[in-house]
Amino acid sequence: MFYYVLKYVFIGPLLRILFRPRIEGLSYVPADGAAIVAGNHLSFSDHFLMPAVLKRRITFLAKAEYFTGPGVKGRLTAAFFRSAGQIPVDRSGKEAGKAAVREGLGVLGKDELLGIYPEGTRSHDGRLYKGKVGVAVMAITAGVPVVPCAMVGTFEIQPPGRKIPKIKRVTIRFGEPLDFSRFAGMENEKAALRAVTDEIMYAILGLSGQEYVDRYAAEVKAEQAAQGRKFPRLRR
Repeated sequence: MFYYVLKYVFIGPLLRILFRPRIEGLSYVPADGAAIVAGNHLSFSDHFLMPAVLKRRITFLAKAEYFTGPGVKGRLTAAFFRSAGQIPVDRSGKEAGKAAVREGLGVLGKDELLGIYPEGTRSHDGRLYKGKVGVAVMAITAGVPVVPCAMVGTFEIQPPGRKIPKIKRVTIRFGEPLDFSRFAGMENEKAALRAVTDEIMYAILGLSGQEYVDRYAAEVKAEQAAQGRKFPRLRR
C-alpha cells in the first residue's frame, strides 16, 4: 500500500513536476504478467524516476548497503527502500549472484515486473559497461520477456557523489521486448548466457546512445581507485 502512496501521492508527482520526464515507448512494457525491465544505471535518481513513470509496480534488486545503515537514519532509509519496492541483495562473496537470481525469480514467479541493472553498479563516467549474466539466467529460467530501458540525462542531474540532483529534464526510453524463448533450457550454458546478456546490452545501447565499454564497471572502478585516479567526466 505504501508503495502506491509514494508513487501517486508524494514522490511520483513531485518527480514529474521537477524533472518533466519525456517518456518514450511506455507501451512496450507489458500491462500484465511477469517481465524484466533491464536498464542502464547512471544515477541514484534512476531508482525513483523509472518507477514513477510506469503504470505497474516494479521491484528492483538493490545493494544490501541501502538497508544496513546504522542508527535511526539507517533504519528509516531501509524502511523507505522496502516501501519503494526494493529487495536487498548482498553483492559480496561467491553466493551473491545466486542470491540475486533467487530473489529475482521469486518476483517473476508472482507475475510481477522485475527491474534490474545488468551492469551491476552505477556507471562512474556515464558510459555503458558490460552486463553481468544474472539477467540472462532469470530471463531464460522464468521464460519471460526483457524490456530494455535507457535513462538519458540522469548522469548529468546526479552523477556519483552528488547528493542533491540538479533540476533538469530527463528522458526515459523503453524498447521493444526481447524474446529469448529460443534459449529455453540453456540457463546453465555460459555461451548462451553471454549471448543473451550481450543482446540485452546492445538493445540498451541503441536506446541510450552511450559509449560502450566491453569490461565490467566494478573492475574499472577498482582499477582506477587503486591507481588513485579520478573518474573521467562524461564526454558529450
